[in-house]
Amino acid sequence: MTPLAVAAASLLVMLGLIFAGMHVAVVLAVVSFAGVWLIRGDVGVAASLLAAAAQDAVASHIFGVVPLFVLTGFLVARADVGKDAFEVANQLLRRIRGGLGIATVASNAVFAAITGISIASAAVFTRIAVPEMQRFGYNPRFAVGVVAGSSVLGMLIPPSLLMILYGFLANQSVGDLFTAGILPGLVLALAYAAGIVVMATCWPRSVYASGQAKAVAGETLLPLTTLVAKMLPSVLLIAAILGGLYAGFFTATEAGATGAAMALAIALLRRKLDWKSLWGVLTETGHVTVAVSFLIICATIYTRMLAMSGMPQFLVEWMTQLGLGPTGFLLIYVSVVIALGMIIDSSSILLIVLPLMVPIAEQLGMNLIWFGVVTVVAVEIGLLTPPFGLSVFVIKSTLDDQRITLVDIFRGAAPFTLMMFLVLLLLIFVPQLSLILLRPPGG
Repeated sequence: MTPLAVAAASLLVMLGLIFAGMHVAVVLAVVSFAGVWLIRGDVGVAASLLAAAAQDAVASHIFGVVPLFVLTGFLVARADVGKDAFEVANQLLRRIRGGLGIATVASNAVFAAITGISIASAAVFTRIAVPEMQRFGYNPRFAVGVVAGSSVLGMLIPPSLLMILYGFLANQSVGDLFTAGILPGLVLALAYAAGIVVMATCWPRSVYASGQAKAVAGETLLPLTTLVAKMLPSVLLIAAILGGLYAGFFTATEAGATGAAMALAIALLRRKLDWKSLWGVLTETGHVTVAVSFLIICATIYTRMLAMSGMPQFLVEWMTQLGLGPTGFLLIYVSVVIALGMIIDSSSILLIVLPLMVPIAEQLGMNLIWFGVVTVVAVEIGLLTPPFGLSVFVIKSTLDDQRITLVDIFRGAAPFTLMMFLVLLLLIFVPQLSLILLRPPGG
């Protein structure tokens, strides 16, 4: 077999094994090892590449950003920061049409700006927001749909584990990616809020079970001092992490360390953490970090195998000959990513497509930071689309109400999937939304 044939066969075998249920990192390692063996005809070369790629993948000090932000996310969830953000948003927005839906979006945006994990957002707000919305007469399908839709903010508003993974795979600054995700994340949150108001005004039964919100006896407003006290930890964390990054006070890794230290202090001050729960948080952080690290190591091996085969160069030349131009390539690329999102998870998509597509984007003169933001939004649409829809499955497994089915959650999330797709098109045709906050070189 020619090297190009080996690379093409490896893609087909990889997708088949992933669909069969094998862990994506194991698939990447096995397929890459076999690919190098077939290309070079020497098992020793394949073994050496495996060892060298594993060492190179984790040698950089920036690799520390993964466990630090994961630890921050688990500590923040433990300290009930998400719950407090929802209570404050609930008090401020309840009187607006669809106010509790907007409150869910707003509090999810705050939670995302601290944790960066969509699945954590989906689990936390399913427990907090769905029962509250049902209590006020909201349509159950809308309640779970708005939680599913707003949970994707966790992978767009920095810090974001997907952006960290993209940074490693595309060799781009994680700090720049975080900064570039701020404005698109806010635009998506505002689009959701506007969409909820339109739905509540024009199609009230899509939001409320009876066509309007119901009053609940005994509801009292929290005093201003209580609201401030509940929001203060979130404000301090966001100001420290995002403010420090944008102002250039520290790197992404240092921002992760700052966030973890502050989250630990908040959890201890609120007496939400004892030795047993701290050990649980550290253990969970270790599990997630090892999983992400293993993915990055195996993706590095896969990238080197593809480079050895000449597949990226072949694709660059082929796309150039087609004469599609940057916009045509990007629309095809986004369509492929969204289609893949219907059947496999977000990390797997990045690991499979980026080693092939980043060289083409670079050859076409695209800004790879903007390309990363577009990629993350396209990938995140897959969290809401059937049949895979990981956020939907997380919500279903977290729900206590068995009357709400998977189909209900997918239908409830459909309007938010459409809004997200429209924002994706906006980001594609207005790149400055992603790049405007980045400092110019030497600035």
